[in-house]
Amino acid sequence: MNVLRFSDLCAQGKAAGQRVFIRADLNVPQDDAGRITEDTRIRASLPCIEMALKAGAAVMVTSHLGRPTEGQYQPADSLAPVAARLSELLGRPVPLLQNWVDGVQVAPGGVVLLENCRLNKGEKKNDPVLAQKLAALCDIFVHDAFGTAHRAEASTYGIAQYAKLACAGPLLAAEIDAIGKALANPRRPLAAIVAGSKVSTKLTILKALADKVDQLIVGGGIANTFMLAAGLPIGKSLAEPDLLDQARAVIEAMRARGAAVPIPTDVVVAKTFAADAPATVKRAADVAADDLILDIGPETAALLAAQLKAAGTIVWNGPVGVFEFEAFSHGTETIARAIAASDAFSIAGGGDTLAAIAKYGIERDVGYISTGGGAFLEVLEGKTLPAFEILQKRAAG
Repeated sequence: MNVLRFSDLCAQGKAAGQRVFIRADLNVPQDDAGRITEDTRIRASLPCIEMALKAGAAVMVTSHLGRPTEGQYQPADSLAPVAARLSELLGRPVPLLQNWVDGVQVAPGGVVLLENCRLNKGEKKNDPVLAQKLAALCDIFVHDAFGTAHRAEASTYGIAQYAKLACAGPLLAAEIDAIGKALANPRRPLAAIVAGSKVSTKLTILKALADKVDQLIVGGGIANTFMLAAGLPIGKSLAEPDLLDQARAVIEAMRARGAAVPIPTDVVVAKTFAADAPATVKRAADVAADDLILDIGPETAALLAAQLKAAGTIVWNGPVGVFEFEAFSHGTETIARAIAASDAFSIAGGGDTLAAIAKYGIERDVGYISTGGGAFLEVLEGKTLPAFEILQKRAAG
């Protein structure tokens, strides 16, 4: 994917003395007192900010936080806690500026944080007047927020249309490279794990991947629907019976290419959905009418682990069982450890997937961990993200 990269501009000395506007993703979770409970996104944004400062740029950073009402400031929507954490991490004051759309004062070598960009009227609808005002603030626009790359908003898309230069920051560039490596030019076999509660939310992803992958591993409620489509009993498990034809179509599409959707041969069931519910391993054909399938069984997990260890590329989205409950976490743990042990290039994304990676401590063994939830899913669907589209256009002149 041909986009202008901020790292190249800095290496060429083109950022020195320039006004650089960085759209970061600093949308971090907070407790009721406004304290940041997890700062991964802030830390992930540091390389871009530090790169700009080292280059001698006048640096402006903004982000959204939560879902504020445009034009209606509430203290809970403020980036003030983020400014404080950024100051700590950078080892220098990071002033937070309010009402910044009509002008920002920052000297070369300095950095300011611009208040929650979703408070600006016209942000979400990508209002061209607002976008042009944002573009006028800078000489270089840097998109470094992959988590927002699937949205065409004023601070993500419109500004890139009108800025003198528009480029990808290091975080966004890394996503572009990882996605290309996993989907555009994968080392084979290419295995994809798509799991979640509902087929309907990931049906387009399953269909898109059925044309590309060698192994399509389904898990969670999605696997239950596929088991039902294969004629297996699922008891009172979560499933979508109205989508059986769609599930069969995916199975047939894979089969026509000599590929497969592995159907579980054994499962872990319980009578109730609870952390302390007694867990029983059963053959897939022996699931009772009052059983809930809450995980794949050890035989299925071992078979899938063997496939993953032999893969060339792995795309992972979603745990294969209720991994939050210890008794039903073993399938996801087996999958996670197989990915970690594999020589394959692996790319993982989605909130639950990242939680599983953290739980099993395999962060360093996954090739690339995507920072975007919705954006990651849209890439898997084969969609061109608005951020990628506009940056490619600007790079082409």
